[in-house]
Amino acid sequence: MNPHPAASAPTPTHKPAPTEPEFSASPQRVFGWHDHLALWFSLGVGLLVIQVGAYLVPALGLQAALIAVITGSILGAGLLAWVARLGCDSGLSSAGLIQSVYGNRFARLPILLNVVQLLGWATFELVIMRDGTRAIGQDALGIDLGLVWPTLFWGILILLLLRGSMLTLVRRVVSRIGLPLVILSLIWLTIQFSLKLDSATLQAWWHRGGDGSMNGFQALDLVIAMPVSWLPLVADYARHGRSNRGTVAGTWLGYTVANIWCYMLGVLVITITGPDTDMVSALLMAQGGLLALALILVDELDNTYGDLYSGSVSSQSLVPALSVKTWGSVLAIAAMVLAMVLPMHSLEPFLLTLSSVFVPLFGTILGCRGLWTYPAAGSQTGHPVAPALIWLLGIACFHALAQWAPDYGSALPTLFLTFTLGAVSAWRGAQPSPATR
Repeated sequence: MNPHPAASAPTPTHKPAPTEPEFSASPQRVFGWHDHLALWFSLGVGLLVIQVGAYLVPALGLQAALIAVITGSILGAGLLAWVARLGCDSGLSSAGLIQSVYGNRFARLPILLNVVQLLGWATFELVIMRDGTRAIGQDALGIDLGLVWPTLFWGILILLLLRGSMLTLVRRVVSRIGLPLVILSLIWLTIQFSLKLDSATLQAWWHRGGDGSMNGFQALDLVIAMPVSWLPLVADYARHGRSNRGTVAGTWLGYTVANIWCYMLGVLVITITGPDTDMVSALLMAQGGLLALALILVDELDNTYGDLYSGSVSSQSLVPALSVKTWGSVLAIAAMVLAMVLPMHSLEPFLLTLSSVFVPLFGTILGCRGLWTYPAAGSQTGHPVAPALIWLLGIACFHALAQWAPDYGSALPTLFLTFTLGAVSAWRGAQPSPATR
């Protein structure tokens, strides 16, 4: 609920300004809380998340890793749910939220960076699915499928999904089919690797300390990185929510549970198999791991779809002449080409660095809009100086902390700084001038 009296707060509107492009059009309000839960649980599951979870061991002991995973997942998914509420209340897409704070002209820069980021992550997901498919082919059939055919297979499948309806995909495919299958695969893998731990090994594992290469703040930063990476996308789906309460609850619960589960599964797998084992190969070691891995690869589809769908919505806000579906096709084809020509595994640090600009971006948005008002379509059209300066300061703070104070993490201090400055800026802007008092 808006903490301010109704008389002092603008009424949220879902009507687009006449000059606004398609992204701010009144959305269809069809998602219940279970749709949000299914979507964000499914988006929270992935091989990349399991792999990142493996980075926590042996840097941290199990108890410290568990604390970092639970705390970071709750905080990170909470931020995700907060932005989801803004999207639901305003009816704006992610591009619309950015424009409502930074102005239509300046917002083109972060929106363009978001499109580049989403295309990069979609390409990276495509590479993960391709490599997983090659591993399955070698394990089950004894043949190497190569790079081209697995990439084309998954890429064309995603291209076909992008030509359909996002609402139908989430409500009928993800909620009714995808969610049960991915939960079964996670349960199976968890049981199979847990059975490899006897009571003595479990007790030693529980009390074993880390090697000191990572502290609690750094681990927290690593865990929060996953939900924060979805901040530029969440409003594209949350704007279709029937109620802000259901949107917040479904998004927060779904992503929190998925993030905790996948991170801890990564910790479990790497503890059993050793730190030098490739994650795909490790999962194939489990009984029935071939089927479980195949189901997780299928679930990776919605991650790639989510990146490309949101990328197409943001692209359409920059070039309204092309429809969202047309932009989706363009980006899907680009992702297929990039997956076959770029060394994506070596580009992961670049993508993580690019993602860092969105921590202060949305910290500022939450500060400016998360407390005082809900953004309205077309509410900013010029060059709001304060939010832009706060964002740039936040980027500098993020990288300064990573360089000179890595023991304290970067994400949470940067979020706190930009949120506070954004809130103060919005509060000062809302105060009447002396002449109007």
